Amino acid sequence: MAVSGPAGSGGTAVPGGEPSGAGRPSGAREASGAGEASGAGGPSGAGGPRPGSAGPAATGGPPVRVRLPAQLRELAGLPAEVLVEVRGRVTQRSVLDSLEDRYPVLKGTIRDRATAQRRPFIRFYACEEDYSNAPPDDNLPDAVGRGAEPFFIVGAMAGG
Repeated sequence: MAVSGPAGSGGTAVPGGEPSGAGRPSGAREASGAGEASGAGGPSGAGGPRPGSAGPAATGGPPVRVRLPAQLRELAGLPAEVLVEVRGRVTQRSVLDSLEDRYPVLKGTIRDRATAQRRPFIRFYACEEDYSNAPPDDNLPDAVGRGAEPFFIVGAMAGG
């Protein structure tokens, strides 16, 4: 998903609006329940580098773009998208660690403080794929590590 305006140099945020759709990036697909763990090369496949994933070369690379849901933006007083520096491999864990280090008010809102597990009703997307149930140390796509695509944190909705 494109964000209007280029990423500012040295800035911490990029202007932009909400992702389109009902709480999920446009075109994002949610993995099916039973087949999630089996798709080698998919977002929830076995750990380690996958083709098209940001590996060790991501160290010192461009900032990672992170899109936040409205509730977390309001809590932290942040815009829709922020930039975080990630050292080492670009994974869910490294992106979220960097985000929480830079914005301490977000600690405990995305992941449980004690277990570091994703909180219920929080979802993660990158490159139109659902990474919510992927192992936290799996590499994210290269496009996320290059800053070409954002890592989405989405507040899921429930009810009817």
